[in-house]
Amino acid sequence: MQKSFILINEYFCMKQVLIRPLITEKNTAQQELLNKYSFEVDKGTNKIEIAKAVEKKFKVRVVNVQTVVLKGKKKVHMAKRGRFEGYRADRKKAIVTLHKEDKIDFLGPTEV
Repeated sequence: MQKSFILINEYFCMKQVLIRPLITEKNTAQQELLNKYSFEVDKGTNKIEIAKAVEKKFKVRVVNVQTVVLKGKKKVHMAKRGRFEGYRADRKKAIVTLHKEDKIDFLGPTEV
């Protein structure tokens, strides 16, 4: 009973660690040249949890993890009732370096 609870808890935690992959022109170039993949992750996770989640989800070997916290931008909205100011939410980005033999295919097989 205890063992199944631990497995379910690990799966639940893994689902919360990786929010989404970041697919941009710069990140695509890093994937092809340096074998580095970028993910938006939960702000409360550390590098060890991120590495375990990527290894478990994509079945690859992680060599290195770099993280950066992106502060939310200030946004101003003008309306008839006046000016409203606020901030976007802070985000955390992880750049994961994989073993040179491993790849992650986010888009699936493409046909030409």
